[in-house]
Order: sequence, then structure tokens, then C-alpha cells
Amino acid sequence: MANIHPAGVFDTTYEEDMSIDRTARDKLWKNLAFLALLLAPLVSVSGPLGLGWVSDQYIGLIARIAIFVIAVQGLNILVGYTGQISLGHAAFMAIGAYGSAILARELGFSFWTALPASALLTGLIGLLFGLPSLRVKGFYLAMATLAAQFIIPWALRYPMEDLTGGTRPLNVPAPMIGPFASYADDKLSNDEPLVFEAGDPYFVDVISVSLESVAGGSPVIEVVNPAGDAVPYGDVSMTVYRDAADKVTGLSYIASKAGAYQVSIRAEDGGAFEATVQRSKALSFATSIAMYYIIVPLAVLLMFLARNIIRTRTGRAFISVRDNDLAAELLGINVFTYKLRAFFLSAVYAGIAGCLLAYERNSLSLDAFQLDTSIEMLAMLIIGGAGFPLGAMFGVTFIRLLQEAMIPTLRPWLSDWLPQLLPFVDAVNITSAINPILFGGTLIIFLVLEPRGIAHRWEVFKVAWKLRPYSY
Repeated sequence: MANIHPAGVFDTTYEEDMSIDRTARDKLWKNLAFLALLLAPLVSVSGPLGLGWVSDQYIGLIARIAIFVIAVQGLNILVGYTGQISLGHAAFMAIGAYGSAILARELGFSFWTALPASALLTGLIGLLFGLPSLRVKGFYLAMATLAAQFIIPWALRYPMEDLTGGTRPLNVPAPMIGPFASYADDKLSNDEPLVFEAGDPYFVDVISVSLESVAGGSPVIEVVNPAGDAVPYGDVSMTVYRDAADKVTGLSYIASKAGAYQVSIRAEDGGAFEATVQRSKALSFATSIAMYYIIVPLAVLLMFLARNIIRTRTGRAFISVRDNDLAAELLGINVFTYKLRAFFLSAVYAGIAGCLLAYERNSLSLDAFQLDTSIEMLAMLIIGGAGFPLGAMFGVTFIRLLQEAMIPTLRPWLSDWLPQLLPFVDAVNITSAINPILFGGTLIIFLVLEPRGIAHRWEVFKVAWKLRPYSY
């Protein structure tokens, strides 16, 4: 249906025939929508312009929607286009999230290198769990992917507890570009601490301390933040450098909070030390508005890539496998190879979404990647429209608005009305069940009334608009 043109519009070149946007009006509306998304944080309450036209709550909501659009788009490649069921998508997101956090914390990777590295790692693990698709499909394949949903969180929680924190939250450093050239260079010794003002939310100060001379003892470099607390060496914003004897030789610390900082040097068991303290500026993405400009453009780019993948030979093979894998194999398509490609691409998208979720929250917990999250993403795809390019966007947006806007609005009214309708049920149990009841009821309604999803209805509406005023 997407190939239907408005009345009087004809393709005259191969470029026009292959174009996604068939008319200048289509391109204009898409560009305006993307521009509106980019301008929204600037006119928010916390935005640099200070206009307050958009609530910060909506900026955060758009960012969370964009993250899950990436994840569900990956699920759409696997389920919607290739017809392979997966119940372990949240577990693949966990690999991307924890993989990027560990690379940043333990190996010193920046966000810009941790993102592709964790996505590739997630894709390779997705290949491993895609191997059962050679022998099984349908319900049995769903059970095989369900195993990933239990195995991966267990592995992150117990065998890898030293790296992931297990059941404890894991802090994640904020993305940063820089530091740039140093703007201050000071000397530091045992005699007197260095005090200075820092803390711009976007251009943060990076403090680099390097020892010049050591005369006995084990040096301790202490940074006190504006709250008056000494920053521990294990803090996510601090990198400590040590020599072969495990003595501290320097550190790097990101001063992101506004206020006075104090840097001092002392010895635990005597000794005299001298150090150089350099202060540099770096572009930080620690704020929600700054992260917005990473998440949203990346989500748009990945949606565009997914749309174009389906227009390639690989995408057409995916659809052939989904429609009839036996007929596809008879036509010369290597069904198993393309199934593995779909699992790989799906896992890569999940890994990118997991990495963005980790850096957007600045903290990780395995509770965010449980089975209910996988089921919720599958429901998003069903409601949005499996097999449609815009299905992920429609489904995620609808479910997020349902959970964060519609249900909170209906909850007080239902809490008063349902106990009267069901007097034989404890009112406390009714109140706690409102959220899953509304979520499940919405899913049932869509399966009955609009089984092909919102995206299908959107395509029907566009065709009707293009064919106007001819109702027939």
C-alpha cells in the first residue's frame, strides 16, 4: 500500500521508483517532524533557552520511547520480517547495557567506543542463541529464546558479580567528548590543598593530577566535592593511575557539580610529594537534555537503516523465510543463514538500546531486564504492527503513553469504582491489579479489533488520503 501514489504523481526514473519519500511534501513533513524533535529540549523548562514551553517530563519520555523504539525495531526484524519468535530480547539488552558499562569502568573505553563494541558482543551472543532455529521453529523456538532470558541474567548476577555488582546497582559514567586543551596548571604539595570553582553542567571540568616527585610513603590524592564529601577511588567519575608497586601515581576526575572543589595530597605512612594539577574542559552528556541529542538522532538513523535493510536482497530473503521457509529453500535461499542474520541484527539493535539505557539512567539494575520486559516489547510490536517499518514507533509510543499518562489518569477513578463492582475481592488486591488489567485488556482489544496493528491502520489511512476524492 505504501507504493500507491497520490493522483497525478508518476515515477519517471528508477531513482523515483526506489525512493522512500515519493513526493516533496512527504520529505517536508518528515524533516519538520525531525526538526521539532531536535528543538523540543531547547524550549523545555531546563533547556538552555529557558522558555519553559515543554515540560522536562516529556523530554525524558521521548528519550525513553526512542530507546525502546530501537530495541523493538530489532525485534521487528526478527519477528515481523523473518517470522522467528523471541522471548529473550530484554536479556540481549542487558548484555549491551552491562557490556558497555564494564568496558567503560574496567577498561577505560569511552561511550563512543563502548557502544559499537557492546553492540557487536550482543550480536555474537544473539547468533549463539539463534542456532536452535536450524532445527526448531514456532513455539519450540520461543522456548529456546526463553532460555536466554533466564541464562543471561543469571550469568550477570552470579558468575560475573565482581564486574556487574550482582544484585547491587552499577553506576555508569556519563558520555563525554574531550577533554580539550588545559586552561589551568597548578602545583600541589603536602603543605596546602588546591581550591577552585567548577561545575558547568555541559562543559565540565576534568581534573588531572600527576605526581612529579615521591620521597617515601604511599601517596593519597584526595578530591573533596562541593558537598564536602571526599570522593572515593572507586567513584565512577574518577580514574586512578598506579605503578607496578600499586602506589598511586595520579588520577583523573570529572567535576560536574557546581561549587568549590578541593584537591590535596598526603602520605599514609610519611613522605613528601609534589604534583601537577591540570584543569581542562570537556563536553559532557551527563544531563538528560544532552543525552537526548545522542538517543533521538541515533534512533532515527537506526529506523532508517532498518527500513533500507528490508529493501535489500537480505530483507527480501527475510520476508520469504517468514512467508514460507520451505518454498524459500526450494528457491535457493539459505534459510538457516538468513535466520542467523536476523538474530544477529536483532541482537545488535537490542545491544545498542541497552547501552543507551545504561548511559541515560547512569545506573544499572538487572530488574530492568526481566521476562516481563521481553513480553512487554513483544506486545509493543503486536500493537504497533509487526512487519511494518513504523510498527515499532507506534507500538512503543502507545504503550509508553498508556503506562505514563493514561493509566495514572484512570487509576484514581478505577480505584473507587472497581471495589464497588467487585465487593467480594479485597480492595487492596484490586488496586494493585489495575495496571496489568489495563495493559492486558488493551492488548486483547488490539488483537481482536486491529490484529495487524496501528501501522496497518496508518497505511490504510494514507492510501485513502492519496485516493481522495474518489471514495471507490
